Amino acid sequence: METPAERDLPDEVEALKALLLAKQAETEQLHAEIAERKAIKAADDLKIANLTSIITMLQRAQYGTRSEKLRIDPLNDDQYAFVFDELETGLSELSAGIEKRDGNPAARPPRPRKGFGPHLERVEVVIEPEVPAGCEGLEKTRIGEDVSERLDVTPAKFRVIVMRRPKYAYRLADGEDLIVQAPVAPRLIEAGIPTEALLAHVAVSKYADGLPLYRQQEIYARDKVELDRSLLAQWMGKLGFELAPLAERVLHHIKQGERIFADETRLPTLAPGSGKVKTAWLWAYARDDRPFGGSGPPMVAYRFDDSRAGAVAAEHLSDYRGILQVDGYAGYGKLEAHQGANDGVLLAGCWAHARRKFFELKDDAPFAGRVVETMAQLWAIEGEIRGQSATTRADIRRRRSAPIVASLFDVLEKELPRLSGKSRLAEAIRYARHRRTVFERFLDDGRIDIDSNIVERMIRPQAILRKNALFAGSDGGGRTWATIATLLMTARLNAVDPFTWLTQTLERLATGWPDSRIDELMPWNYKP
Repeated sequence: METPAERDLPDEVEALKALLLAKQAETEQLHAEIAERKAIKAADDLKIANLTSIITMLQRAQYGTRSEKLRIDPLNDDQYAFVFDELETGLSELSAGIEKRDGNPAARPPRPRKGFGPHLERVEVVIEPEVPAGCEGLEKTRIGEDVSERLDVTPAKFRVIVMRRPKYAYRLADGEDLIVQAPVAPRLIEAGIPTEALLAHVAVSKYADGLPLYRQQEIYARDKVELDRSLLAQWMGKLGFELAPLAERVLHHIKQGERIFADETRLPTLAPGSGKVKTAWLWAYARDDRPFGGSGPPMVAYRFDDSRAGAVAAEHLSDYRGILQVDGYAGYGKLEAHQGANDGVLLAGCWAHARRKFFELKDDAPFAGRVVETMAQLWAIEGEIRGQSATTRADIRRRRSAPIVASLFDVLEKELPRLSGKSRLAEAIRYARHRRTVFERFLDDGRIDIDSNIVERMIRPQAILRKNALFAGSDGGGRTWATIATLLMTARLNAVDPFTWLTQTLERLATGWPDSRIDELMPWNYKP
């Protein structure tokens, strides 16, 4: 008895041949598609493996042991973040393509998370199941539920605050009318259109988030709000003026500490009249006693100046008596010589700057690599004693770190005569030798840190903002930049939201906040 498949076959030989050839071509096409899919899968697997290995290498470089960190060039935190973002994006794109091609979502291990903060608005959405066939009209009993949360966002929108001040007339006994009306609510910008919250938003966007005013102008225009860039700039100038006493107060508190970390970076500025860009400087002075067992708030003050001369730092730090931890810039040396180490500023060197010079040469000069490995032992000891008292730190350093430092400088002295005087390695050795006194001060004084990375982490965001803004625009713009950045960065250091703090502070200033209570406006004293 014939099967259905046999009955469908043609009886003619030519027709059978044609059918066979068609099936053969279909089979070959199927094999080709399978081979292509396998090749694509193999290529995707290779790409994923490569990206994963790069991520693993970077994680090891950022968080691994010192010996592991020495194998690749150093990146700062922002560069690491950018690289990780791009790699994770690439992995996600590949995974999405594989899922769509295969038709099956890849199994993902559950990611533990702390959950979303209770301060966020919750919008309840209840999804009821359809009534099954045959259950219409029957009584149902709720026996449980599954709950999940997804993070949503509502884009920021402008709104208009309409202030109405009714006028009332009272007819007095003598027949005269008494007209009364509530006074105008205080504003930081008299007769201006922005609320203090809008001023804070523009300032935080520019000086904390790196969004230049011309970009903000374009963003606001999408919401049909036309705010000219020059108007926004005028608002920021007003804020810079009003907030200047607060920034000065931050620097005052910094100078009350027993140690200050200092650094400076270029801030290109337009020269008046010529339209050309000149080089000005943004100076940073930081105080953070937490690594030394202190409980005081961290803070940073920025100052703008045309010059990088040591006299500028001396002016900023007038009346300061204490430790100044800096890089190798010679201008700070003049400050110590001017005030005297006994009753004025005591300079302490930054070992990280010395290490960096050798690190850059380690691939071409094995000697430089050995120097870096030796220096790594000092940071390992510092990691063990961080947070302990100054006396304990100094005692451990004298016993464990001092022999390492002495041996290191002996090696440098012996190596220098063997090198060409113009070589980069010789320059790195001379850099360390010439600053040996300030480098060794941390060995006997537990109040001194091994490096000035604290202030470098605080000046790095300003360098990023500088790249976004191209230049400060003017000396006034540079001063405003320094003033507002001082307060916003200090707020961040104290885990205070810059926008909420600045909004509250501007509202208080608008009402005539007394100078005698200025410390209540400091970011570390913020209370909602």
